[in-house]
Amino acid sequence: MSEIDAADLTADLIRCPSVTPNEGGALILLQGLLESAGFECTRVDRGDVSNLFARWGRKGHPQTFGFNGHTDVVPLGDEAAWTAPPFGAEIRDGIMYGRGTTDMKSGVAAFVAAAIDYVRDTPPDGAIIIAITGDEEGDAIDGTTALLDYMSHEQERMSVCLVGEPTCPNEMGEMMKIGRRGSMTAWFTYRGVQGHSAYPHRAKNPLTAMARLMDRMAHHELDQGTDHFDASTLAVVTMDTGNPTTNVIPAESRSAVNIRFNDSHSGASLSTWIRELMQEVATETGIDISVDIKISGESFLTPPGDLSALMARAVEAELGVTPTLSTSGGTSDARFVKNHCPVVEFGLVGKTMHQVDECVPVVQIHQLKSIYLRALRDYFAG
Repeated sequence: MSEIDAADLTADLIRCPSVTPNEGGALILLQGLLESAGFECTRVDRGDVSNLFARWGRKGHPQTFGFNGHTDVVPLGDEAAWTAPPFGAEIRDGIMYGRGTTDMKSGVAAFVAAAIDYVRDTPPDGAIIIAITGDEEGDAIDGTTALLDYMSHEQERMSVCLVGEPTCPNEMGEMMKIGRRGSMTAWFTYRGVQGHSAYPHRAKNPLTAMARLMDRMAHHELDQGTDHFDASTLAVVTMDTGNPTTNVIPAESRSAVNIRFNDSHSGASLSTWIRELMQEVATETGIDISVDIKISGESFLTPPGDLSALMARAVEAELGVTPTLSTSGGTSDARFVKNHCPVVEFGLVGKTMHQVDECVPVVQIHQLKSIYLRALRDYFAG
């Protein structure tokens, strides 16, 4: 049978309007393609989220290579600002345009095409698992976590896993992710006593407490970085009171911070620090302060080893580039997979992801498939 053209498959996926949490036909398309190549497929839908699990080969094989990715995409933004149809997969001057071209339908198309071509050409003594979610760009509650729950219940197991997220800042092949920083957000509410601004002693101004707490948090050095991570960061992301007048001291205000943290912290340790600092300011100002904390993911690291070396060799063989091992960037579903097996991320250049006129050079899609195909061959040969 003819090889699967990863660019054509990318275009087909782009034409599926799978804005989170809509499936948009993307998983239906992939399931049909994978089943025709001998993969056993199961829909693992949970809540409003559509997920697809596929396996070629024997269940429980000790050599099982896994791929993880997502077909859901972020909203279009200002559709009038697009110069190409967002779900049209239009190609101009060798560049394909459309929502999800970079993040990450090209990655999904590349590893699905590579996996199908490999098992058709050289059926390995092993197994390949493909786990695709429709909820990476959303709350990520019922996506990859649902797939991993299903795998645990069914005693399915990946030996290693490659997440196909875009990882390269500027040039194809320059960076691989071997870990990610943790991410958490803290929302604060400050409750005082409303009053006339000409008589501040008769009021309790929540804005004073908010400014003091935000200033202390913003100027606190969390750490200076670790062996594989840059220094943790804290950003004040909003300060709100909704007060339209200047002669009223408001009764309530709100603020929030986002923290991206390395492996010298945990979500729990940072939560303790936040609450202690918050209580200090509350005591100093007499303002009641409460906080709601959401930990989106803990920091994690897959130490450099066999899996990262395998992927680096594949990139070097196909592109002549040695990828840097990095833990930079935001979060990804690798934060869930790391509890299951060793995981690394490698994919396209991500400069246009989530932007208007998101796009990818078609040649990069073919390069990515070749890298994934070589990684499969080397993994099962070794």
